[in-house]
Amino acid sequence: MQRASHGMILGKFMPLTKGHCHLIETGLRMVDQLTVLVCTLRREPIDGALRYGWVRGSFPAARVVHVTDEVPSYPHEHPDFWPIWRELIGRYAPNVDVVFTSETYGDRLAAELGARHVLVDLERRVVPISATQVRADPLAHWEYIPECVRPYFAERAKGAP
Repeated sequence: MQRASHGMILGKFMPLTKGHCHLIETGLRMVDQLTVLVCTLRREPIDGALRYGWVRGSFPAARVVHVTDEVPSYPHEHPDFWPIWRELIGRYAPNVDVVFTSETYGDRLAAELGARHVLVDLERRVVPISATQVRADPLAHWEYIPECVRPYFAERAKGAP
């Protein structure tokens, strides 16, 4: 693939997993600049500032932005979902050439932005984990939790709030 100048990844990173790390590392190898949008909502169970810190601390070569706008997460939540997200991304990651995802929504997102979509490990073969699985049973998936995230779950395993 031709090297792009500005790539973007967006996610909740709830929590950051080794699958996310694989996605970000792939993006960093393929573009001159990679912007990672850590999108958080107040109602989410893992603090957004903590998630932003995990990603920022793990990927200093990326431009990591904490997005705290209270916007819909899924198209069915608002009739203007795509215009809302086009505007938001335009503010935080303008002029994106390529969008990296591990999700089927990536084709539509890239089309909305006039960018190419690079689908990375959709079937979770390279790194067989999802953040949903980690949240459901962190100890069973410990090997897929980056070192910086493990203390969060270790504290909860001890019964800390």
